[in-house]
Amino acid sequence: MRFKFTKMHGISNDYVYVNCFQETVEDPAFAARYVSRRRVAIGSDGLILIAPSDKADCRMIMYNADGSEGAMCGNGVRCVGKYAYDHKIVVKNPMTIETGAGIKTLTFQVEEGKVREATVDMGIPEQTSALPEPIQVEGKDYNFVGISVGNPHAVYFMDEIDELELEKIGPAFENHSRFPDRTNTEFIQVMDRKHIRMRVWERGSGETWACGTGATASAVASMLMGYTDRRVRVSLIGGDLEIYWDRESGHVFMTGPAEEVFQGEITIPEQRTAENG
Repeated sequence: MRFKFTKMHGISNDYVYVNCFQETVEDPAFAARYVSRRRVAIGSDGLILIAPSDKADCRMIMYNADGSEGAMCGNGVRCVGKYAYDHKIVVKNPMTIETGAGIKTLTFQVEEGKVREATVDMGIPEQTSALPEPIQVEGKDYNFVGISVGNPHAVYFMDEIDELELEKIGPAFENHSRFPDRTNTEFIQVMDRKHIRMRVWERGSGETWACGTGATASAVASMLMGYTDRRVRVSLIGGDLEIYWDRESGHVFMTGPAEEVFQGEITIPEQRTAENG
């Protein structure tokens, strides 16, 4: 299996992108596991295919680092929009992108013919838990707010988040019996009414430096709990996103950058050889 790729990231949430208007990835789940390995492959949080769509201007198909297919990635969809616009696959502003969580509309800030920043209409968020809901994880009591923005999130508010040992506790939250399909988990520190800090454990990928849907869900949870205003800055390890929840339409909007890092071509060996190695 051989294909050309582009490495891109949105505030350090990095994926390997493949232009499937021109390339074919025969086994994307295995390819995602292979290319995502850091230090021994390209290294990424997963694989995203940019493909034709009969419903929108193009389609985003995403795979997590463990090969599982995801419905939506907020940082990823901004990068898909940038790639499609910059490489003249679709030169539209706004642009529509089909995802596993429905069609998303993106509006771009363009400088010298290149997308620098994108605002994504993330749709109407859904509250999926009590406000808040108690839960016990590894013998300790917590409270979370469940929010779906096309994929599931459990948001936990804490006094501080820097000392969390996510590599140790993250899997217990992700795989808790309360979440039969697993969940993305956000740990939030409220700084003031316009600013929150966040760390995230993504299902299928572990701790990542940023998560656009997670930032959206966390901001919505903060607003529902009365901790913040309707517009909030979310600070993640990789950078900041701005989230705005429009009271009239009920839609929530995420704004942030997208960057192209480099291009290349990779040959992936047969699955049995690669997994044994």
